[in-house]
Amino acid sequence: MAATVQPDILTSALTIFEAVGTLAFAASGIIEAARKKFDIFGIVLTAFVTAFGGGTLRDILLDRRPFFWVAHQEWIWIMIAIGVLSQLFFKARHIEFSSRAMQWPDAIGLGLFATLGAQIALDGGQSPVVAAIMGVITAAFGGVIRDILINEIPRAVNDYQPYAVVAFAGGWMMWGIEQLGVASVVAVSVTAAVIIIFRVLSVVFNWKLPSWRF
Repeated sequence: MAATVQPDILTSALTIFEAVGTLAFAASGIIEAARKKFDIFGIVLTAFVTAFGGGTLRDILLDRRPFFWVAHQEWIWIMIAIGVLSQLFFKARHIEFSSRAMQWPDAIGLGLFATLGAQIALDGGQSPVVAAIMGVITAAFGGVIRDILINEIPRAVNDYQPYAVVAFAGGWMMWGIEQLGVASVVAVSVTAAVIIIFRVLSVVFNWKLPSWRF
């Protein structure tokens, strides 16, 4: 019985991770678009590519079909609704965002999508190193596309804070926990929490990676 229940539990957990991570990354995209004073189309587009860009690229590389937003087209309407309502809300309340505001939902998306991407790759029979890379792609490349859209050098490679490195290490951590015989759903949940906490701490305490120096 446990052997048949466990995959169902993992599938449900990954679905929840995808939903929450999508909303978190969409929020980070909306905040950045609002800071740049984009119009409504720009806000919706930025939210969409931030939320789905990394996962779509992962699925292309792993030859997975259909894409998440194609299989669940309600998310397209959710992105449109969030983009429109957020613009109206921010303007009505005269809310202005700092550059750091985006980093809080982004940290949540990082942890959830890094583990989600790595677990999908492992379930597809990929090696641990490929799984870790797929976790990085899922978690980081939506943000890369977002930053290009808002005409900035992607923060993932420019702000020197641990980001893609954390996602990569998290993929290995998750695989290692599973090798100890721990249930996959536990490994995914624990690793996501560790990534989120580490990312938040790196923002709060301004931890930096070594930069290239001549």
